[in-house]
Formats: sequence, structure tokens, C-alpha cells
Amino acid sequence: MGKKSLDAIYIGRAGVDLYGDQVGGRLEDMGSFSKYIGGSPANTSIGAARLGGRSALITRVGDDAMGRFIREDLAREGVETSAVITDPERLTGLVLLGIRDKAQFPLIFYREDCADMALTAEDVPEDLIANARAVVTSGTHFSTPSTKAMSLKALEFGEKNGCLRWIDLDFRPVLWGLADKGDGETRFVANPEVTQHLQSIMNALDVVVGTEEEIHIAGGSTDTIACLKMLRTLTQATFVVKLGPDGCAIFEGAIPERIEDGLVVPGFEVEVFNVLGAGDAFMGGLVTGYLEGRGWYEAARMANACGAFAVSRHACAPSYPSRAELDHLMEHGSRHVRLREDKALAQLHWSTTRPRDWPEVLAFAFDHRSQLEALGMNSAKISEFKGLCGDVLVDAQAKHPGASLGALCDARYGEDTLAALEGRGLWLARPIEAPGSRPLSFEAGGDLTGALKTVPKTQVIKCLCAMHPDDPADLMDAQIAQLRHLFDATRAERLELLLEIVPPSESGPDHGPDQDDVARAIEIVYRAEIFPDWWKLPAPPANAWAKTWSGWKQVIQKHDKNCRGILLLGLAAPLFEVCDAISRARKEPLCRGFAVGRTIFADAVEAWAKGAIDDAEAKARMAGLYDRLIAAWA
Repeated sequence: MGKKSLDAIYIGRAGVDLYGDQVGGRLEDMGSFSKYIGGSPANTSIGAARLGGRSALITRVGDDAMGRFIREDLAREGVETSAVITDPERLTGLVLLGIRDKAQFPLIFYREDCADMALTAEDVPEDLIANARAVVTSGTHFSTPSTKAMSLKALEFGEKNGCLRWIDLDFRPVLWGLADKGDGETRFVANPEVTQHLQSIMNALDVVVGTEEEIHIAGGSTDTIACLKMLRTLTQATFVVKLGPDGCAIFEGAIPERIEDGLVVPGFEVEVFNVLGAGDAFMGGLVTGYLEGRGWYEAARMANACGAFAVSRHACAPSYPSRAELDHLMEHGSRHVRLREDKALAQLHWSTTRPRDWPEVLAFAFDHRSQLEALGMNSAKISEFKGLCGDVLVDAQAKHPGASLGALCDARYGEDTLAALEGRGLWLARPIEAPGSRPLSFEAGGDLTGALKTVPKTQVIKCLCAMHPDDPADLMDAQIAQLRHLFDATRAERLELLLEIVPPSESGPDHGPDQDDVARAIEIVYRAEIFPDWWKLPAPPANAWAKTWSGWKQVIQKHDKNCRGILLLGLAAPLFEVCDAISRARKEPLCRGFAVGRTIFADAVEAWAKGAIDDAEAKARMAGLYDRLIAAWA
């Protein structure tokens, strides 16, 4: 078993959750929704992957945008997707969800003949299951003859290949046809046919996990102990009973007379904000912990902690903890009953669950507005030039297939270019600051949340702040207040933030040549509890190179060990200087690449604006310089 490359294969539902953004209202009154991956097995596979579990998912998705979103999101989270089948005839399932209060969580399933319910036994690859240590099925996928045959085939392959066979009972009456189609919230409806259905599969299982209500439907009564005793006559599986805020109880052998006489693992004291998806988080922690060899008690502690995070936050899978976050809570606890208000955990969650790793970013920065306006070009002409820059980037992608390329482009003149570059696997960032503002102000004015709501979640928000650590107190306070506003808005909209710090040469008193203005400015930002995902910084002079980088590294790693890193900017320096700086920076562990603009485009745009060169020549000039910078990094 230890040589298998997968820990667990999860089988069943994969859909899209549309969560109401407003809390405390009816679904009827929701004004907007946020989109997340959903479906119990999909959620659990992600929860386990975030903890370091090697997960795979067997499911079907539609040949539609939501199906592609699920596939891409699973891959970003590290879940093996080779058995995620695209169904050309059916749509991906959807769910509308809301948070009414601490006890009501309305939801509506849109799953009529959806893709994942079309799974068949032929969709189960034995070679994949043979490569796993556990097979985890879901109760919903025993609700129809075809999905039951599929799930039993997976369990059969699991037994044949030495896998532990699990089930998350995951009982949703509406998905068994026992409740009105619009009533997804009801958790229990007694039904002897469903009970018989579930009991018929018990002898094929090694671990059975469910809430008390789910144990009731499987056992055929509303007495939990009586149900467990009845099920024990059918299987020697380990039973794990979820007890909500009280944790869980585990029964490996004979069933005692009281729940309390089982192996009870207490829960974590947190305030419930949203119960939806908490059981899936629990399952991911339980499977991962047990397969790590921790034993039932420690595995259940992990599971309870995962559930605690889930009930404290909006959404299902996106709320699940990373391993670093889970270990922090289990070791140190939290002073906050509302875990979502624990700033340290929130920062750890954000910085350890970002959807994509960027080991390097080699960006062409053409987000400039005022510099191009100064050339006398009108808005149409500037937009046309931005399109040429975009073409250069796309061509560079073809020439440098192994490089992680990117762009900084504004939405004022480059809106069409940004849209054309989206979806190509490029790192994309757009500026938010009003050019030349000091103190900092934003092009969007004060309504940052409204402005950021329209930005694709794949893009980074870039902000240039002309800050000097010795700025007057009133100016510094104004700058930090704006940065705080921006930081809160980007986090609220789930957007990464790149902060560019360039101390104005005329700012501040003479503070001595051995002081690092940028490092001190970074320290001020962090002390204000602002944690940019990226820093964009000017290259230090060669005679201060080692000391400056050491200072940057010290302050960044002290405050944020999970920072994405530093991108080097060019400040319109000559090509040979920028290439030299890039070659040096390549050796610095915190440097992830560069974001250079005027060094690449300044000469070309001046000649192009005057009509001295055509589009092809302008692109050729810029491409040659961009290639030189990429080569300097390589």
C-alpha cells in the first residue's frame, strides 16, 4: 500500500455552488452570488489535497463552462483529474445556497439529469483504483441503479486491490426524490426503501461515516444506538458518527449502550456561521489523518478542526484549511470563537491556498497611461498601441514555451487587450492607482469594492505607491489609510495584490547612505497589517546589492513567509542595466522575475506615434528587447 501513488479516490458529485453574498436574507432576496466548486466528493477531494493527501476524483461534468471550471479548479488544487469525464449530452449540476441565520441554510439543487448522475460502471478505471490506498464513495451515488452499479464496481475494484472502502452517507432527501425539488435544506425523511438500499451495501464497506440523521436513515429508526447495533449485524466496518459541535464518536467493535461510551473526540469551540460543506471538510481531514497512520483519535481531531474552519466561513471547499493552517489551529488554538475574525489565520489561509503557483513571472509592463498621453496620442491611438504590446506577448509565448510570461496592462486604454490575453495561461495584472498621485488615490475613486467586482479573479491588482519612510506623518497616514482600504477590498473580492514601492527622490530628509528606504517602507506597510501577495521593487545599485536584498528578505520573511515574492521593475533604465540587474536578481531566492515596461516600449512608441515606423516594426523592436530580458533571466 505504501508504494501507491494515490491516497484516496473520491467518487460522485461535482457541481458548482452559487452562494448568496448577502447573509441573513432569503434566497428570494439575494442580490448577488459567488461561484465556488461544490458537490460532496469534489469538496472532500480538495479538502484532503489541501492537507497533503494525494487525491483523485471520479465524476462527470458537462461540456460547458461550469464543467471546465470544475476540472480546472480541481487541477489547481492538486486533485488528479484523469477520471473526470466530460459528458457531451448533459450539463454540470448547480446549487443555489444561502445563509439565513445560524440554523437555516436554504439551498436548491439544479441537478435534473445532470452530468455526474450519468456515471456508469464503465467509467470506473481499475488501474486508477489499484493505485490508491482508499476508495471513498458517496451515498447519493447509490440512489439510482446505474450510479449504484458504478459505486459497487469501484468498491469491488477496491477490495480486489487492497483498498480501504469508505462511504460518506451524505443523505440529501431531495436527491432521493423524498422532498420537494425546491427543498434542498431538509436533512432527514424516513423511508424504508432508502434504508434497505443502504443496508444492502454495508457488507462492502470498511468505514461508514455519517451524521446521526444519516445513521438513522441507514439503520431504519431514530435511535442512534439502535441503528448502530442493527448495522453492526450487517458489517464489521468502523462507524464514525458526526455530532456537530460536540465532535464525533467512533465505534470499531461491539456497539455500547450510549454514544458517550464510544471513542468520543470533542469538537472545537467555534461559532457556527455556515454548516454547508462542513461534513465534507470533516471527511477530508478524517481520511487524510487516518491514512497518515495517526489512528482514529488523532484523525478525528484533524477532521473536527477541518469542520470548525468550514462552519466559520463562507463557501464550502474554498473555506477548507491548508495543512499549515490546520496545524496552527491544532497546536495554538485561536482566541476567536469566530475563526473568520482571526486575522492571523485569515492571512495564513489566504497565503497558503492561492489557486496557482507562480515560480517565476517575466512580465511586459505596458500599464502606463500618463506617459503615453504625454506623447499627444488620443485614446484610440493609445488603445491601438496596447494591442500591439499584447501581440508581442502572445508571440513571445510561442517562442518561449517554458517561460511564465505576463503583462501589466490598464483597463482604461487596454481593456480590449486584457480581454484578449485572458485565458492564455499568462500572469496578468492591472493598475488601480491614479497616475502620479501622492498621497495615493485611485482611478476608481472611493468605490474600490464596486470597481474590483468586475475584475476577473485570475488577475492581480497592481498599485504604485510613491512612499518614503521619512514622509511627514500626515502624508504617511493618508497613504497607509488608502493602502489599507485597497488591501481590504482586494481580499473581499478574492484578488491578489501587487504593491510597487518607489520612494520619490525629493521626499524626506537626508537619512544617510546606509539606510534602505524601500525596506523601511515595506516594514511600515506590514506593521499596518497589509500583506501584499507580490512586491514590485526597483533594482538596487550594484555597490549596495547584497545589503539591500538582505534587508528586503529579512523584513518580508519576518512578516510573511508565504509572500509570492519580488518582481524587479525597470524605471526606464537602459537595456544593459536592466539585463544586468535581472541576471543578478535571478540568484536571489525572493525574486520571482521582472515587470519591465518603458525599457521595452519607449523607443518604439515614440517612433510609432510619429508615423516613423509601422505596426510590424514597432512589434519587432519591442519583441527583440523583451527577448533580451527573458534571456537575461534564463
